[in-house]
Amino acid sequence: MKLLYFAKIREVLKKSEETVSLPSNIITTGNLIDYLMNLDDSYKIAFEDKKFFIAVDEEFVKMDFIITNSKEIAIFPPVTGG
Repeated sequence: MKLLYFAKIREVLKKSEETVSLPSNIITTGNLIDYLMNLDDSYKIAFEDKKFFIAVDEEFVKMDFIITNSKEIAIFPPVTGG
């Protein structure tokens, strides 16, 4: 599965994307975030404030969205303008 990171999250992780093979128990977007946060401290810092949006295959989803058979997940902070 391809993961895309944007803005502050990309800066903290020092990468804009990665391809991961998830364990079979990672079923929802919430499971995915928990899994990533346990990989290392940079993921924990990137996601600990829970202020981000998730899009699965280019559609906004909530934390309980089932990601089975998804191809791409984008994670990005709220966008502000001025």
